[in-house]
Amino acid sequence: MRLRPKKSFGQHFLRNEQITKLIADSLTLSDNHTDVLEIGPGKGVLTKYLLDMPINLFVVEADRDMIAHLKANFPGLKNRIIESDVLKVDIKQYFDNQFLVIGNFPYNISSQILFKILENRAQIPEMVGMFQKEVGDRVASGPGSKVYGVTSVLIQAYYDAEVLFDVDRSNFEPPPKVQSVVIKLTRKKNSELGCDYSLFKSVVKITFGQRRKMLRNTLKQFVSDSEFLSQPRFQKRPEQLSVQEFVALTNAIAQFNNE
Repeated sequence: MRLRPKKSFGQHFLRNEQITKLIADSLTLSDNHTDVLEIGPGKGVLTKYLLDMPINLFVVEADRDMIAHLKANFPGLKNRIIESDVLKVDIKQYFDNQFLVIGNFPYNISSQILFKILENRAQIPEMVGMFQKEVGDRVASGPGSKVYGVTSVLIQAYYDAEVLFDVDRSNFEPPPKVQSVVIKLTRKKNSELGCDYSLFKSVVKITFGQRRKMLRNTLKQFVSDSEFLSQPRFQKRPEQLSVQEFVALTNAIAQFNNE
């Protein structure tokens, strides 16, 4: 049976094997990090390179046709195929320790995959993944960029983000409407954020929800004191703040409300 990409799964088959090998070779392997999870292996174009590496490979796939293909063509994956939607999987059931994440991610759920990684950051020191360029650039962008936003800040609070290389749409079947990019996330050595994460996330989401407004206007629901909000730091817009400035802002709000 000829496997065809399915729109319902956001599938675009990568057909350039040079790029596939580059993605596999971008993983940083060590004796401490040998467990790897590939998300959305599809026909296994990346899987076959990963199986040649000194790792314990697991894959998670939701498409039944792809699962049958993987079982038939990759005996090395025996008992290592997680037959589920990655967004619904409790990863802790499969990994007791640290593991790396890799994949040519389905574009329709790529942002959700990033937040799944963030939720499991204590176990995921690194990720290498293919994203649509808009999403990848947003993840890796810094303050002052037009695409710098909620995803940028929340991911970069715990990971260093790097764009590895662009991938032209002509390398896929069918070609997607957008360009693609491969990015790498490397967890920061200091895993402590330095502030209350729940409040931090709320501050980031609310300020970027009205990104053209100054912080003094968007943060009134956290602090109603006009004198406090008149400080210079509140005269900025959210895209001007680094992750550490958001941390400092969160701590200032928490301290004021606790006094």
